[in-house]
Order: sequence, then structure tokens, then C-alpha cells
Amino acid sequence: MVHAKKVALYLVVVFVLYVIISDPDTAGDYVTMGFKGISNAASAVGDFMTWIANGGNS
Repeated sequence: MVHAKKVALYLVVVFVLYVIISDPDTAGDYVTMGFKGISNAASAVGDFMTWIANGGNS
């Protein structure tokens, strides 16, 4: 099982490096999308925590 995880991680790293080297513009777009997704998720968690802090009232 440990070997499978190492192989999977190795393949992901190789794929990421391939995408970055072969098409840097597209790789930049992927990074931008990833950060936007993280930002949206953090915003949603913040909104939820604010809703909880206000007693769950809309």
C-alpha cells in the first residue's frame, strides 16, 4: 500500500512538471483557478461562521 501511494505521488509530480514545462500559460491559469477556489471556499466558511455567531438567523 505504501508503494502505491509513493508511485501515485510520483506520477502526480511528474504530470504537474510536464504541464508546467510544456504549456506555462495554461499552468498559470490552473494555478489561478486553484487560488480562486481556495479563496471562495474560505469566504464561504467565513460566511458560515458569521451566520453561526449571529445565532443562525438569516
